[in-house]
Amino acid sequence: MSPERLYEILSKYAESQGVRLNKDKKYVLAILEGLLTNESRYGYRSCPCRLAAGIKEKDADVICPCVYRDPDIKEYGSCYCGLYVSGEWNEEKIKHVRVPERRLL
Repeated sequence: MSPERLYEILSKYAESQGVRLNKDKKYVLAILEGLLTNESRYGYRSCPCRLAAGIKEKDADVICPCVYRDPDIKEYGSCYCGLYVSGEWNEEKIKHVRVPERRLL
């Protein structure tokens, strides 16, 4: 699958979840390339912004969309890697801040 095709799929998925993809399409395509690379490596789309163990059970919390996405968006307007965001974040109605890592290793 190409990053462009995944973009189309995830755009629709995000909207169905009440969130959006980051409006910076070039940035999003780079993240999607990382997701596809991890899928090729591990057999699942672990977040490219985090270190994966390569063991699905250990990485379950960071398989995209990760379990931290919704609390991150609720609190900061975007997820940790900035792939998924709120409409307000995309429209720059809320301040863009660095989302802290919630994952405990």
